[in-house]
Amino acid sequence: MNDTQLLRYSRHILLDELGVEGQNTLLSSRALIVGAGGLGSPAALYLGSAGVGRITVVDDDRVDATNLQRQIAHTLARVGQYKAHSVQQAVAAINPDVEVTAVTLRADAALLDEHVQQADVVLDCTDNFATRQMINRACVKHRKPLVSGAAIRFDGQVTVYDPRQTSSPCYACVFPPTETVQEAQCATMGVFAPLVGMVGTVQAAEALKLLCGIGQALTGRLLMLDARNMDWHHVRVARHASCPVCGNGSA
Repeated sequence: MNDTQLLRYSRHILLDELGVEGQNTLLSSRALIVGAGGLGSPAALYLGSAGVGRITVVDDDRVDATNLQRQIAHTLARVGQYKAHSVQQAVAAINPDVEVTAVTLRADAALLDEHVQQADVVLDCTDNFATRQMINRACVKHRKPLVSGAAIRFDGQVTVYDPRQTSSPCYACVFPPTETVQEAQCATMGVFAPLVGMVGTVQAAEALKLLCGIGQALTGRLLMLDARNMDWHHVRVARHASCPVCGNGSA
């Protein structure tokens, strides 16, 4: 690190669990964020401000005026731009040392296979069940830790799926791909503005911990938030031997 970076990251360096070595690890790390909306906005801003050296943001959607109530990386001036480009600009305004790659294509299996294998950690910030399943399959295939978040109305959840650990479930263990899922859309159900920030920030924290090997990740625990009552609780989630993605039932 140069003198400017030592100053910028001084509050991280003061942490015994991080220090210079941990900050250098972040600077040399790659993060993949799929989704640049309510969850992806705070996640990208905190990963960028923390000094994660290379961040790839995948999102084919464009900024709309209705996004600005909660998607804090975007601005009124960037309405109509691709969200991935908007996040790229937002991170650059905070920390120009971070290399942000904007991918303005819809995430499909081939795209995810390419980008997941290059990442050190993956953040699922999407709101689409099929896309979540594809992200999970790519992470299991390439043995990459996945930080998964979701938020709708006043309810949020976060967990970590880490295929490097034999006891860790994957997303398909908890939410089987064969299930019929009714998609929950903000446009029809609404979402409490700070909720996505809280969930996305927890995702960023878990990603930073995974990259630096700090503390205990949320692996095997589904953290849930009821923002109406500001009630946090978690449930244990287990790996299923018959899971079609990570278990004996996988192809």
